[in-house]
Amino acid sequence: MKLSQFDFELPQEKIATELMPEVNGHVQWRDECKLMVLHKDTGEIEHRLFKDIIEYFGKGDRFVLNDTKVFPAKLYGKKEKTGADIMVFLLRELNKEQRLWDVIVDPARKIRIGNKLYFGEDESMVAEVIDNTTSRGRTLRFLYDGPYEEFKAALFALGQTPVPEWVKQTPTPRDAEEFQTIFATHEGAVSAPAAGLHFSRELLNRMILHDIDKTFITVHMGIGHFRTVDVEDLSKHRMDGERIIISEQAASEINRTKRSGGRICAVGVTVIRALETYVTTSHEVRPTDTWTNKFIFPPYEFSIPDAIVSNFHLPESTMLMSVAAFGGYEKVMNAYQSALDNDYRFGPYGDAMLIV
Repeated sequence: MKLSQFDFELPQEKIATELMPEVNGHVQWRDECKLMVLHKDTGEIEHRLFKDIIEYFGKGDRFVLNDTKVFPAKLYGKKEKTGADIMVFLLRELNKEQRLWDVIVDPARKIRIGNKLYFGEDESMVAEVIDNTTSRGRTLRFLYDGPYEEFKAALFALGQTPVPEWVKQTPTPRDAEEFQTIFATHEGAVSAPAAGLHFSRELLNRMILHDIDKTFITVHMGIGHFRTVDVEDLSKHRMDGERIIISEQAASEINRTKRSGGRICAVGVTVIRALETYVTTSHEVRPTDTWTNKFIFPPYEFSIPDAIVSNFHLPESTMLMSVAAFGGYEKVMNAYQSALDNDYRFGPYGDAMLIV
């Protein structure tokens, strides 16, 4: 497959800027967004609401969801001496004791090893650049003498919710709630697992009443899914790594469902990627705590998911490619055209697609 095969025209107004918009004076709940159902064997398309999703599953089926938690990763500060404005995007913590973080700095060209950066109105949070790992990446050491929990609270108090700029330029206080699943537990993501945003407590309770099981795994979503693919030959694209944690209990639940003939519904591209990273020869999931840079694109033979849930993604995005690998390239691209024709909303705050 080639990169250009995943290109299509997406008007800016099709990208949703909030998860729960007001429609006709009513604030739409998480599970009231549109749901397109694509039957991958026939190509048939249905137009439903997300809360109808349980009608496609029954006793013995299992949803696998990502319980990662997004942290306020975007900080704005100033460079020493020049006072130049800089943005620091926290990617991951490297060393708890030494206060080391892997970050992206923008504009990168102004930042050198040894530079000090100041954050906060009183510039009380100070960081020093100690390493340049890539053309944009940096390692920062935060110069904070207090207890770790106090440092972490102070750092995150300065941060903003990392909603992608192509969704909205300036996050609002409302984004702190909306850019987070209701089951977010384990902190470590810099982007929300979008397909999971549509699950409400009411919907999870209805799943219990219908004897539909659920299992949580943790995939700390990074920004690699949003990076521009700059090679036409997809086999030459290198994905950024993400940490995946599948516990013994989670692996056991998933494998038990597969053995008993139940269906596994993977909620989101991060879950699809995690489930397919370490699979046994008997097509079962292995418990793991590791990093994966697996890139799924057509053609690909899946071992674990029988159905997937995903949002509608941007042109030429790796997430669109993974969805097309599951649903079939032509059928998924046809479904995307149908989404455009029927006013579906795109992006992490947008509507959803179920492929069965």
